[in-house]
Amino acid sequence: MSTPIQFYKKTINSLTNELQQLKKQLRITNILRLLAFLLICFSSYNGFTKNNLFFIGSFLGVVIFISLVSKNQRLRTQKNLIDAKLKINKIEIDVLNDEFSNLENGEEFINPAHHFSHDIDLFGKGSFFQYINRTSTDAGKKRLANSLSSNDINTIQEKQKIVQELALKITWRQHFNALASLITIKTPIPKIVNWLDLYQQKLPSFLRLFSYIFSGISLVLIGLLYFEIIPFSILLIWFLIGVSITAFYIKNIQELAGQTSNAKETFNQYYQLLAHIENEDFSNETLQKKQQQIQQENQKASKIFKDFSKILDAFDQRNNVIIGILGNGLFLMDIRNTIKIEQWIIRYKNTVEQWFNTVSFFDAQNSLANLVFNKPAYIFPNIMSENTEKQVLNAVNLGHPLLDPTKRIDNDFVIDTQDFFIVTGANMAGKSTFLRSISLAIVMSNVGLPICAEKARYTPIKLITSMRTSDSLNDDESYFYAELKRLKFIVNEIKTEKYFIILDEILKGTNSQDKASGSKKFVEKLNNSTATGIIATHDVSLCDLSEQYNSIHNYYFDAEIIDDELHFDYKMKNGICKNMNASFLLKKMEII
Repeated sequence: MSTPIQFYKKTINSLTNELQQLKKQLRITNILRLLAFLLICFSSYNGFTKNNLFFIGSFLGVVIFISLVSKNQRLRTQKNLIDAKLKINKIEIDVLNDEFSNLENGEEFINPAHHFSHDIDLFGKGSFFQYINRTSTDAGKKRLANSLSSNDINTIQEKQKIVQELALKITWRQHFNALASLITIKTPIPKIVNWLDLYQQKLPSFLRLFSYIFSGISLVLIGLLYFEIIPFSILLIWFLIGVSITAFYIKNIQELAGQTSNAKETFNQYYQLLAHIENEDFSNETLQKKQQQIQQENQKASKIFKDFSKILDAFDQRNNVIIGILGNGLFLMDIRNTIKIEQWIIRYKNTVEQWFNTVSFFDAQNSLANLVFNKPAYIFPNIMSENTEKQVLNAVNLGHPLLDPTKRIDNDFVIDTQDFFIVTGANMAGKSTFLRSISLAIVMSNVGLPICAEKARYTPIKLITSMRTSDSLNDDESYFYAELKRLKFIVNEIKTEKYFIILDEILKGTNSQDKASGSKKFVEKLNNSTATGIIATHDVSLCDLSEQYNSIHNYYFDAEIIDDELHFDYKMKNGICKNMNASFLLKKMEII
C-alpha cells in the first residue's frame, strides 16, 4: 500500500497530465471559435451584398459559435477544478512535511475562557486546528471548530465510523473540497437563512396567472400587428399598461432584487455540492441519514437549488435595459419572476437551513477524515464504558501529533478514574508537552479521531484545563486573581459532571509558603471530587499528598548534567524529581 505522500504525488502527476490535455482542448476551441466568428462575418457580408443563401452560412456559424462557447465554458470549469485539486494535493504534501503555517489558523476561535482550547493551542498559529483544517466553506470551518471545542463525549464510536468511511473516499473528498473552494460567498449563509426565514410575501399570488394571460394577449397583439390587422398604437397602449402595472409593484420588486442579487451565486454553486453528496454511495447509517435530509418530496435538494438559481438568473436579467423594458411592458417579467421567487421561499424556507447544514457537516467531517488518511500509523482508541472500566486512559507510546515523529519521544500512560498524578520535573524536561499530548489525545478521541499512539483504551470524559492564565489590564485584574477565577470555574464545573483536569503550576501568583499550603488544599478538594487529572508542579511538597491518599500518585520528568551539558530523555518516570536545573541554566547562560 502506498504512503499518503506517494498517493498525493501520483495524483499530482495524473492531474498535471489531465490539465495539459485540457489546455490543448481550450486552445483548439479558441481557434475554432475565432474561425466560427469569421465565418459569421464573411457569410453575413456576402448575404447582404451578393446572395441571401450566404445567410445559411451565418446561421451555421452562429450555431457552431454558441456550441463552442458552451464547450469552452465547460472546459474552463474542468480546468478550475483540476487547478483546485492540484493545490489540494500540494498542500497535503507540505503539511506532511510539517509546512502548514500558510493555512488558516482559526485565530477567530481563540477563547481564553474556554474549558481547554486556549491552554492546549487548539486554535491560532501552529495550532492543531491549523494542522487539520481543510474546510472550504465558512460554515464548515465554524462547524469543525465547534466540534473540536464542544467537549461532546457522546456517540464516539459512531463518529469513528464516519471518519473511517470518509477517509477511504479520498477522491470524492478532494472533488468536494475543489468544488467548495470555487464558491464565492457574497452573503454569509446565516444571513441568507435568516432572510428566507423572515421573508413575507409582498405580491398577491393571482398576479402569476395574470402575468401569463397578459403575456398571451401581448403575443396575439404582436401577431395582429405583424399581419397589419391592428395599428402599432394599440400595441403601444398595451405596452404602457404593462409598464404601469410593473411600476405599481416596483418598490417591492426592487427590494427583493437587492436581497437576491448576492444570494444568487451561492445557490448556483451550492447545488453542485448537494449533488455531489446525493450521488455518492455511503454505507454508514449517519451519512445515509444526511443524504436523506437533502431530499424533499421525492425531489433532490440539488435540483431544487439549481431551479431556484435559474429563477434568480432570469430575475437578474432585469438589469438589461432592453429585456427590462420590453419584458416588463409586454410580459410582466419582473412580476412573474418575483412571484416565482416568493413561492419558492414560502415552500422551502423551513428546509433550506438543513440543506446548508448538511454541506457544512460534510465539509467539517472531510477535514477529520483527511487526518485519518494522512496518519495511518495513528490508532482509534477502544472506547470503554465507565460502568465496566476503571481506567480513563491507557495508552502505549502516546505522543504529541504535531511533533516530528522522527524526533518525538513517546510515553506510556495509564490513569484510573478519580486518580490524580502529581508530575514534577526540571525546566524544559517535557512536562508541558506531555500535558498537551494528553489533552489532545482526549480531544481527538472525543471527536472520533485516531490518536498518536500504538494502542489505547479510553473511557470518554470531558476535559478542563488551567495551564495558561494571564492577567487582564483591561479588566483591572491581577494575575493571581485571574488564576483564582479559573480555579473557581473548575470547582464549579466538577460539581455536576466528571472531568479530566489538567493543571500546570497552580497558584503561581503568590509566595512560596502560601502557594504550598493553598495548592495542597486545592488538590485535596479535587481528590475528593469525581474528577480525574494531572497536576504539573515544581513544588515537590505536593508529592507528600501521595502518602495520605491512595488515589494520588507521583511522577516526574528528569534532567541530567553530563559533561557540563543538560540532557533530557523526556520520559515520564515513577517518583519525585530530584534534579532541578534553574541554577545550572542561570550559570550556563552567564546570567549569574
